Amino acid sequence: MKTNVKLPEITFHTRVRDDSIEGPNPFRWQDMTTADYFAGKRVVLFSLPGAFTPTCSTYQLPGFENAFEEFKALGIDAIYCLSVNDSFVMNKWAQSQELKNVQVIPDGSGDFTRRMGMLVDKDNLGFGARSWRYAAVVKDGVVEAWFEEPGLMDNCPEDPYGESSPENVMAYLKETAAVPAE
Repeated sequence: MKTNVKLPEITFHTRVRDDSIEGPNPFRWQDMTTADYFAGKRVVLFSLPGAFTPTCSTYQLPGFENAFEEFKALGIDAIYCLSVNDSFVMNKWAQSQELKNVQVIPDGSGDFTRRMGMLVDKDNLGFGARSWRYAAVVKDGVVEAWFEEPGLMDNCPEDPYGESSPENVMAYLKETAAVPAE
């Protein structure tokens, strides 16, 4: 993926809480499009191999969650975490992480991830097709800045993490905020 590239148009199948539904599962299906998430906003999008996995749950997701106000002060309207997991898994993970700021996007079939060129096989871990770890600053659906972990490959024996970290994305935002507009 390169900067100045428009995100692919995808429909994400999400489950949202609906208090008008009674019972133990008060959720309904709601389709959301790329435009619903990204149009007219400047956001951070980060994608990772899977919900409930160690690096994702211990560092990357909590890092973005905890720094939300600082990201917001630097002109970010929303932070999205995308993974090739279904909406049930993503919602349960968001609940277990007690997310208040980061919104999760389920890419259950990997359509968005495939079109981003970031779908990899992780059969060596028993995961199947998953996302390579990356982050992006996206303005009105167009990639402004791209942060991809090195070594993109199927069945990578390692899980590189650093380029797509919240600290690295924050450094970019601080640097660009300090540059006077022309």
